[in-house]
Formats: sequence, structure tokens, C-alpha cells
Amino acid sequence: MENPQPLTIVEGGIRMKKPKASKELMDLLNKGIAREIQVAVQYMWQHVLWSGVKGFAVKDELKNIAIAEMKHAEAIAERLNYLGGIPTTKPDPIHVGTTLKEMIQQDQKDEEVAIALYKKIIAVARKEEDEVTHRLFRQILADEEEHHDVFSTLLEEI
Repeated sequence: MENPQPLTIVEGGIRMKKPKASKELMDLLNKGIAREIQVAVQYMWQHVLWSGVKGFAVKDELKNIAIAEMKHAEAIAERLNYLGGIPTTKPDPIHVGTTLKEMIQQDQKDEEVAIALYKKIIAVARKEEDEVTHRLFRQILADEEEHHDVFSTLLEEI
């Protein structure tokens, strides 16, 4: 396999060429961006639309997770742009729900989808010897597993 970051000797030092990512990896990164935009909006609207005493206890957690998801979207978009791709601006379908239980059940499912997607991205990045994407998604995966745990715990109480 060709070295993903060939070096060029130039006057005054060494310059690295930008790594090249496969179409598969760039498409997966865009799926990650679409998913992160989706849940950022979804969780923020759920934060706004909460109702009842149980909703009061959940609303701040929804807001905090929404902000974390937006930061993930930004980090993935920056990486995709660096790799030469064009980040999507279109979210996956947003499902707000009508009851608190529906909302949290949907959120739990969305985190499960993210976990599976990010494990795939990690595997492809590893195969392509893209250490930065690999490291980025290992951190995002840890965050998504934490979000899944939050939603699973909340469901036990609703």
C-alpha cells in the first residue's frame, strides 16, 4: 500500500502532501455529518418542547447533548474538508416525537445508529492508515456511547 502522506523535500524543510481519502471514507464522513446535524436539531427542539415534571429533569441534558453533537458535526466537516471533500448541509430526517418517552426512545435508537456508523468509519480509516480520522472517531464514538447510556438511563425512569 502506498504511503498515504508522501513527503517532499523543499528548501527549508519537509512538506507533507495532504492525505487522500477514498470515496467510501468521504461518503461515510458525510453520513456522519448528516447524522450529527439531525440529532443536534432534534435534541435542541426536544429541549424546547419538553413538558411535565420529568421533562424538566431532562431538558438541560438534551441541550447539552445537542451542543456536543453540533461540535461533532463541525469536527467531522473540518476533517472532510481537509481531505478534499465537500461537507453536506442536509441533515438526516429529524424525529422530535410527541411525548417525552417517544423522544428519548428515538434518541436512544439514533445513538445506536451512530455507534454502528462510527465503528465502520474507524475500521475504514484504520484500513486506509488515516490516523487522524481514526483518532477523531474513536473520541466521537466514546461520546456517542455516553449519550446512549444517558438515554438508556432516562428511559428506565420514564
